[in-house]
Amino acid sequence: MWDDFDDNDFDEDDMAEFQRRKEELNSHPLKLKGMEIFDLTHALVGSLDEARKELYGGLMLESAGLLPAKFSGAHGVDDYIIKMENAVIMKVHAKSLQSMTYQLALEGTHAEEHLQLLRDAIGEFKELFREWVKGFDGAERYDDGWGLFLD
Repeated sequence: MWDDFDDNDFDEDDMAEFQRRKEELNSHPLKLKGMEIFDLTHALVGSLDEARKELYGGLMLESAGLLPAKFSGAHGVDDYIIKMENAVIMKVHAKSLQSMTYQLALEGTHAEEHLQLLRDAIGEFKELFREWVKGFDGAERYDDGWGLFLD
């Protein structure tokens, strides 16, 4: 299986292209906002009492962590279906994270300003997300057999 792999096939031009694409990915505003949301969520979860940390912490960190991860997975491919699948996962987790801020507010665990910081970041993420999705090329579809996003 690996016998046909030749280390010499990857040259300096390939490395430069890899570095360029990596920089493009890591400096994309949506990726940066996703990382900001993760940092805010991490700080918020860190300040929860043990019971709430157990109840909400893992879910919140998972949702926040999936935002930049799924963006990275979608940004690196041309396939419309893969992009849309990742976009839907991002949307669901952003909405879930936002709803958890309201649950924490109902329970009186944090000052409203702290929760609002996360909500505002999610709102900014949503605007960047909407612009990003507009750029998907619907002509680049490869049927994966599941029947989603095929017209």
